[in-house]
Amino acid sequence: MMNPRNLEIKNYDYDLPEERIAKYPLAQRDQSKLLVWKGAIEEHHFCDLPDQTPAGSMIVFNNTKVIQARLHFRKPTGGIVEVFCLEPESPKDYQQNFASEAECTWTCLVGNSKKWKEGPLSLSVTMPDGQSVTLFCERAGSLGPSQLIHFFWKQSEGGKAVSFAQLLDAMGELPIPPYLNRATEEKDKETYQTVYSRIKGSVAAPTAGLHYTPEVLDALQQKNIRLEYLTLHVGAGTFKPVKSETIEGHDMHTEFISVPKSVIEDIYDFELHRLEGAKFVATGTTSVRTLESLYYIGERLAKATNFDNVHAEDLVVHQWEPYDEVHTMSLESSLATIIEYLDHTKQENLVTATQILIAPGFPFRIVEAMVTNFHMPQSTLLLLVSAFVDGESLEGEHWHSIYRYALGHDFRFLSYGDSSLLFR
Repeated sequence: MMNPRNLEIKNYDYDLPEERIAKYPLAQRDQSKLLVWKGAIEEHHFCDLPDQTPAGSMIVFNNTKVIQARLHFRKPTGGIVEVFCLEPESPKDYQQNFASEAECTWTCLVGNSKKWKEGPLSLSVTMPDGQSVTLFCERAGSLGPSQLIHFFWKQSEGGKAVSFAQLLDAMGELPIPPYLNRATEEKDKETYQTVYSRIKGSVAAPTAGLHYTPEVLDALQQKNIRLEYLTLHVGAGTFKPVKSETIEGHDMHTEFISVPKSVIEDIYDFELHRLEGAKFVATGTTSVRTLESLYYIGERLAKATNFDNVHAEDLVVHQWEPYDEVHTMSLESSLATIIEYLDHTKQENLVTATQILIAPGFPFRIVEAMVTNFHMPQSTLLLLVSAFVDGESLEGEHWHSIYRYALGHDFRFLSYGDSSLLFR
């Protein structure tokens, strides 16, 4: 198997004119264009996805929900300090943190941090029920470019308890991608969420899912296509450019994942009893990364001598893990081991994180087709697309032809742009 460490990122570049970046979505989500690649290119609309997906297939979606992660605190002198919440630190668990009613700590990026000399900053808001709440933040440590920020809040005397999730909804701003080069607008609160978003935690949307409508989902089910949901909370690292000449110098971001045991059981059943022609389809690169991480998690569990001593942090899939070791376990055995572990530990969800890097040479074990948007040049997302359509080839013939076609046929790019359905 080829190790992608020495791949040069300059080979995954293309010219993306500013006018091809979609700053706003279409009014009707499923009227976006859909490029279908099965060794040759076809052009459709997203509403045609059910017709382009083989009957009996399984499609997996990332049901994460984008939080209003940007908070703007005003200093007594009038200056603005932006605190951008990235991931929870205390409590570590997303749901517990969002449910906190007095204090919590997050890893954050701080804008205009030089203007924040010392002491806590505060921000007040009137909640929908009419009570006033003041949110305070103070520095609690440094983590390289990010900082630990401790939040605590006080509400009106006698008022109802307020959770941190409610405060973000009332005070925060939705963080749309920086390459849109515009301010967040009220309608982004709806259009920058998938119609099936459920679990709060992302600071960026899993944008391949933005094209789905209830009508498309219904049409898929009518074709005997199974719909499954997992969670990967998308971090700001998804926008992190590759600045090193070779991939070896790039540190992939680590992201929280949660996969229900029932979904893993359904994937196992699909692999054992799939219908002829049926495909395993992932919606978006986040779903691909989560699904392909399962194999390595099961393999690691198979080496454990005692499931009771295994913790979430022991199962994190590392960046080079797929390439640096010999992996001989079958997918079915790996999935069965995860199910056995969850049964033994009485857990209904597999919860851990993944740093997996998918680049040319990656051995796909689950995903056979992928719905994905058109990505930034020289990005890890484009590396994933190349790995998917070009295999171990370093020529990039297929991803180049797909992107040349999209650029030449008025496809819209990036988060609010059009999408593709790619088959391996």
